[in-house]
Formats: sequence, structure tokens, C-alpha cells
Amino acid sequence: MKGETRVAMAFRAHSGWAVLVTLREPIAAPLVLQRRRLEIADRRTVGSVQPYHAAEKMKLAEAEAFLKERAESSGALARKAIEEAIAELMAKGCSVAGCCVLAASGRQNVDLAKTLASHALIHTAEGDFFRNALRSACASCGLTVSSVKEKEVVVQSADRLRIAVDALERRACELGKSVGPPWRQDEKLCAMAAWSLLAPVLASA
Repeated sequence: MKGETRVAMAFRAHSGWAVLVTLREPIAAPLVLQRRRLEIADRRTVGSVQPYHAAEKMKLAEAEAFLKERAESSGALARKAIEEAIAELMAKGCSVAGCCVLAASGRQNVDLAKTLASHALIHTAEGDFFRNALRSACASCGLTVSSVKEKEVVVQSADRLRIAVDALERRACELGKSVGPPWRQDEKLCAMAAWSLLAPVLASA
């Protein structure tokens, strides 16, 4: 709507929780509106924080059912947290231009039996599990969802914002001063991803 302040959200997932950073315009000097930790696993349920590790000890059918239940639970928790964040933004006269869920570098696993037979694949699957919960929750909240690999955030954001990489990294560090600690790699990467979403999409030459 006309007159609303544009904001963008970015998330970085961990096992059972995620970091959210929301930035608002102006693009030349964005401000941090939200910096919070989202709990996206029901810690009252054993295995919810590391669902694939828990499923590793189960028979395949049992593991499938368990993972489905945990996915529904984590999705609901993520959706509730994101809805609350959006409601807070709307109350301030903001509109969400889009959101980004930071991605890993590996491929998603599709064969559960093969995944549960490999400790390395279990770790990859758990990362995907919570990122997928965030993506689904964002989409269900009506947000435009994008994704960028964590190792590519800095370069892609600098390119879209048309500023030097070292300048972007410096500005990302400075953004944390307004909200205080913690302002770690999680928050910096999310801030860069969110900032890039505020930039206009430039047509290719």
C-alpha cells in the first residue's frame, strides 16, 4: 500500500531454532527493525531438535511417521513466530517486500533409507528439515520466499546493491550497533540478505 515502509526479512536456520533479521528502508541506509531467535522445535518432545538423529534408531515406517509429525510441529511453530513478526511490522506501517531463507551448499536428500544409513547425510537432512519448515511457513504467511546459499550471500548481495564486498561487510557489522549484541555471523548474513531484497531488480543488459 502507498505510504507503507518496505521491509525485508531473512532467516538462518539451526537445529531447532533460527535467527530472524528484518531491515527497513531506505536502501542507502537501512535500519534493523527486528533481530530475534525463533524456536522452531517443540523441545518437550524427545528428538524434536535433531529429528533425523532420533529417526536413525527407528524402523523405516516409524521414522517416516515421526519425521512427518516433527515437520508439522516445526512448521506450525515457525508459522506462529513469523505471523507474530509480520503483525508487529504491520502495526508499524510496514509491508514485507520479501524474505530469504539462507541455504546450505549441499543437495537435499530424498531417499530416507539412504539418508538414515549415513551420518553425514543425516546432518545435511536436518539442516534442510528446518530450512524447509521456515520456507513453508513464510509461504503460508503470504510472503515471497527466496533463497541464497550462505557462502554466496556476500557476493550476491554486494552485486545487487552495487557496492564493494568490503564495504558491504563493514556496513553489515555497523548495523548491529543499533540493536546491540548478539550480532554474530548469523545476524550479519541475514542482514545482508534482507538488505539485498530491498534493492530494485535491475534488468539485464
